[in-house]
Amino acid sequence: MSFRTGLILDFGGVLTTPLIHAVLAFEQREGLPKGACLTALYKDPEGVRITSDLERGAVSQTEWNAYAGKMLGVSPDNLMGRIFGDLRPEPRIITAAAAARRAGIKVGILSNSVGLAPWDLYDGYELEKLYDVVVISELHQMRKPDPALFEAALKLMELPAEQCVFVDDTAEYVQAAAQLGIEGVHNQDPDQTVAQLSSLFGVDLTAAA
Repeated sequence: MSFRTGLILDFGGVLTTPLIHAVLAFEQREGLPKGACLTALYKDPEGVRITSDLERGAVSQTEWNAYAGKMLGVSPDNLMGRIFGDLRPEPRIITAAAAARRAGIKVGILSNSVGLAPWDLYDGYELEKLYDVVVISELHQMRKPDPALFEAALKLMELPAEQCVFVDDTAEYVQAAAQLGIEGVHNQDPDQTVAQLSSLFGVDLTAAA
């Protein structure tokens, strides 16, 4: 049995704790109804458009903050940072990624951006140091599930699709990767994800250095 040699990880909700928990905590802090952010930003057509524009780098985080603040009826000041303020690193996936690299597996990041300023989602995670390839959507003017963004990641990984595994907490993006021939893992539980990856790569990825 030949094992794969490349692992591509989403960032938010994979290398971090679940996004939804942070959003719900934000809503509670701000006195918003449960689900207000989802409704305003991911179900309202204009909210969907501006969030997609943000991910592609077509609007700035500051512009998004102003729009979302108006939609939600809250202050726009560092709004993205406030929404995701409770996110924390997910040690089980981070440990697995490090174990994969020690085993000679190339590990990349493929993330839809939420803007890099004034609040940087990636701050403190040492992406450039700990991973072989880092693809942030806004820097490529594309967003998942655009096939061209996956292809850009594969090119930087210097690996064919069939040699790679992609992990994301969004099922739609896992399916988009699968259509290109990339093995997909839908991250819903980190322990289950690490077990799946250990099986796919033929390496125990639970071990810390």
